[in-house]
Amino acid sequence: MTSKSEWMKLDLQIDPDTQERLFFSEHEWNTIEAAASRIIPTDHDPGAREARAVVFIDRYLSGIDYVYAAADGSGFLQLAGAEADAARARNNTMKKLYREGLVELDTIAGRLGAADFVSADAALQDAVLVEISGSPKPGHVRLDEHEVFYSRLQGNTDQGKSFFETLCFHVRQGFYSDPVYGGNKDQVGWKVIGFPGPASLKDTMDGTYTTAPYFAQEWDWHELLLSYNPPAGDR
Repeated sequence: MTSKSEWMKLDLQIDPDTQERLFFSEHEWNTIEAAASRIIPTDHDPGAREARAVVFIDRYLSGIDYVYAAADGSGFLQLAGAEADAARARNNTMKKLYREGLVELDTIAGRLGAADFVSADAALQDAVLVEISGSPKPGHVRLDEHEVFYSRLQGNTDQGKSFFETLCFHVRQGFYSDPVYGGNKDQVGWKVIGFPGPASLKDTMDGTYTTAPYFAQEWDWHELLLSYNPPAGDR
């Protein structure tokens, strides 16, 4: 089996402004973009539409060429052997999940009175997403409401999830991941949360970019351990 160090590099770059579709049909592309725009809507800040999350999702679903970016950000690593076979199997499962989910979005929208999901207004689109998710639409999340915030995290993998959970996961990735993957255009996702990310993926490898200045420097381990008050069950 080929090791990661031996992987070949594909000189692929993703233009976030592209309208070229590698997986979605035009209608599917528009549907995903509309759904993404309800999951991370545009308000006083850019949302999933401006971040071009749809480009990230389309490339991710298109096959196995856009899975692992090269460390210098100049392309993508080409999978081979058993790793490629496993990646193709996962990709085929994901394609089926999306194709069936997109049909369901239109089916629910039609039952609620719209021609399809794309043509529905925002309120009806939200109603469709509520039905397909099986959960009520969440309210605004405040980062200081820890219990509520953490209960809404959906893990760090897209495997074994429903269509709606998978879509939410991928929209977040398209909004917050490194722009090399096609989303987070102009780093808008990072700017929304005030994250001073690297100018390029290469900067994270050669030491140009570091998060060291953002760590609290005035604490030492002794002070941190004295200030820690574990739950009663952990004492």
